[in-house]
Amino acid sequence: MAPGTEGPASAAYFPTLAAERLDIALCRASAAVARATEARAHALGLGVGQHLVLKMLAAVGPRSQRVLSDELRIDRSVMVGLCDSLEQAGLVRRERAAGDRRAYAVTLTDAGRQRLAHAEEAVPALLDDAFQALTPAERDRLSALLGKLLRPAP
Repeated sequence: MAPGTEGPASAAYFPTLAAERLDIALCRASAAVARATEARAHALGLGVGQHLVLKMLAAVGPRSQRVLSDELRIDRSVMVGLCDSLEQAGLVRRERAAGDRRAYAVTLTDAGRQRLAHAEEAVPALLDDAFQALTPAERDRLSALLGKLLRPAP
């Protein structure tokens, strides 16, 4: 960014933008929270995407990379990298899927379960940092509203 293009005037603009273009404000807020949580998560040794993969595998069992990608809304090429790094760390293993010999099932290992448990312990502090500008009541309201937006349409 060029010198002199960021400062108090642009900082004051974004709350106005939020009132005019909620979609853009939500994307900017999402990006800011993602940067903050990703930096904290990496410092703990497990990125947010990796955490999501482990969490889903723990909840639903082995899944193909395609299903993980689709369900977690992570680009397929990014998912390959996530699964590669998780496999290299011994947190997941990939095995040929029984129903489709062309696909691989990604399975959580015992080491992956342990790493996930450790990561889950850090989540409250990570969220407190990311959402420090909001009161607990505001966080609860935001959570309810986002849940409503993310529900599939009837």
